[in-house]
Parts: sequence; structure tokens; C-alpha cells
Amino acid sequence: MSTHPFQQVNVFSADPLLGNPLAVVLEADGIDDTRMAAFARWTNLSETTFVLPPTDPRADYRVRIFTTLEELPFAGHPTLGSCHAWLAQGGAPQGEEIVQECGIGLVRIRRSDAGLAFLAPPLLRGGPLDAALRDRVHSALGLAAEDVLEARWVDNGTGWLALRLRDRATVLALQPDYTQLDGLKVGVFGPWQADDGDAARFESRAFIAGDGAPEDPATGSLNAGIARWLLEEGQVPDRYVISQGTVLGRAGRLQVERVGDAPWIGGACVTCIAGTVTV
Repeated sequence: MSTHPFQQVNVFSADPLLGNPLAVVLEADGIDDTRMAAFARWTNLSETTFVLPPTDPRADYRVRIFTTLEELPFAGHPTLGSCHAWLAQGGAPQGEEIVQECGIGLVRIRRSDAGLAFLAPPLLRGGPLDAALRDRVHSALGLAAEDVLEARWVDNGTGWLALRLRDRATVLALQPDYTQLDGLKVGVFGPWQADDGDAARFESRAFIAGDGAPEDPATGSLNAGIARWLLEEGQVPDRYVISQGTVLGRAGRLQVERVGDAPWIGGACVTCIAGTVTV
């Protein structure tokens, strides 16, 4: 066993208790794959990351991202939370932006008014769902055909598909049957209405069948994929906010900003726990 700097970071909310928590093990050299996976299961958070020296000279650091079940090539809130922890530990980027190396390659991160923001990766898989899969997801979520405006793949390395629903109330009312969703990662989103206020433009939820935490409170990768979908179709302004986590008693706020042809996904990060961990 070895001892390493450790932070637990709250992502996508300035309130440390209302975002999505992330465990970050820094200076993680020497921890083998089996031990990383075991530690991620032990934290029992949606993701745990391990920050390592980069193998690509263009990157400032490398990160490995684990759920309680698997290693991911990319994820959003682990990207921002790991960057926040690396900077807090004294990390100094080579340029104005921070460059993270992970399973999908290099990810650009910049400081923003919202805190930190990452450049949404391109979709590895897009386009509509086939009829059988669409019907399966509708059934699992208890949705009628008129509740769903469109359903598409928004996979940027984490396997998401997404359904655009008619309104926020429909999103919040969902009670998924996870047995029907087995093996799928399903996101839903719908617009806020006048009665909902003006704090956000959309409400989203993220369901991960088979995971220890089947609903994620604030999901950067899902909303990055949705942002690429909507911006490419010209359906949203260049800046907007997504709310997530309401059903779980959270208040995640994801900031989307289009710069050129690409969306950046940002939000606040707060260190809640800092110290060392023995792995």
C-alpha cells in the first residue's frame, strides 16, 4: 500500500452539498489497475479518478476515471473535478488552457466565469435510435409516444443515448424500470416552462442501469453530447444553463457556452475534503 494526496471535490454547484461528488487521488504513480478499481468500489461514488504524469508531451496531466464497475475513457464531472484538484495541488499548465490526457485523447479545459469548462468532445456515435431500442427505452421510462420529441445517440466515449421530452415536469416525473434499461446509459432532458422560473433552460436526468448509483446527480458527458446535438441543429442560444439533480435533492448547474463551432461545458468546483489516502 502507498499514501497519496487526496481530495473529494463537489462539481457543478458552488454549494458543496448540492453538486456531484468526485474522489481524486493525486500523484497516483505506482497504484496498479486492480487497486484503482478496488478503491473506486470502496468510495462508492459515481466516479473516482487517479491523476498521473502525462504520456503525451502536449498534456499537463493524465487522468484515469473509474466507476464502481468499470474504467471510462472520458467523463465530464471527473474532468472538471480532477483539473480543480490538480490546480489546487499546485499544478501549473504549460499554456493558458489546461490540457488533460485521458482515454479518448486530449481534452482542453479553460478557466471561466463559472469556474472551469471543458471542450465537449466530438460524438463517437450520433443519429436516431432504431425502433426496437427506442420502444424499449420508452417502456422502461413509462413514456407515451407524445412525451418524446426526439431520441438520439449522444455517445462521446461514455455510451449515452438521450431523449428530448416535452417539458421539465415530464422529466421530473420519471420512475425508471432499471431492469429494462440493463446495459444502457440513458439521458433525458426537457425545457423549463414559465412556471419553472428562469434559472435554467433545460432539466436533465441521467440513468445508468447496473451501476451502484443508478441516477447521476450532474453529468458533464451526457450534457456535452446533448449540447452538440442542439447547437448543431441551431435549437439553442450560444449560452444556456442545464439543471440536474433536482429529484435527488441536488442543485447541479451546468453552463453551456458555444465558442466558434464547439460547446464548452462548465460549472463550479469546490474542494470538500483534502488530505491523504492510503491505497
